[in-house]
Amino acid sequence: MGEPVSGPRTALPQVCVCYLLRESDGRTEVLLGRKKHGLGRGYFVGLGGKLEDGESATDAAVREVHEESGVTVLAADLEPRGLLTYHFPHREAWSQESSVFVARTFTGDPAPSDELDPEWFALDAVPLDEMWDDAKRWLPGVLAGGRVRRTFVFGADLSTVVQERNHVA
Repeated sequence: MGEPVSGPRTALPQVCVCYLLRESDGRTEVLLGRKKHGLGRGYFVGLGGKLEDGESATDAAVREVHEESGVTVLAADLEPRGLLTYHFPHREAWSQESSVFVARTFTGDPAPSDELDPEWFALDAVPLDEMWDDAKRWLPGVLAGGRVRRTFVFGADLSTVVQERNHVA
């Protein structure tokens, strides 16, 4: 028998992302942040990050929103909207699985942090061309009230989606 094509599969690192929504002047806005460093530097992203050992995605979202923006959101106010799987075959360390949340109830005003500079955008003006390539494929639907379960494979440039798989919910 030949050698296996790939090694044993291990669980992907778990992360979370949360999109805060508010009503302003009769329109819905979403809070995004321009990433200051690390993975996604320069892109607008939702608030979130890695789960700590033993932490649930919900607890991580609450913690990350506060750390990255100073805003307080309660776990009970998080709306689970789905799961995204990201594969980076050319940089496996970037592969991850992300729980997606939306929150409409929170306290505090967003302030810059070491991680990002927060900014509100009208839903029809989300800067998708300044976000990860996958965002345009699912984020508008989630912000409009939908759910998502997709897998994205990024190419050698580490920024372009080269394969997308939808999952049956």
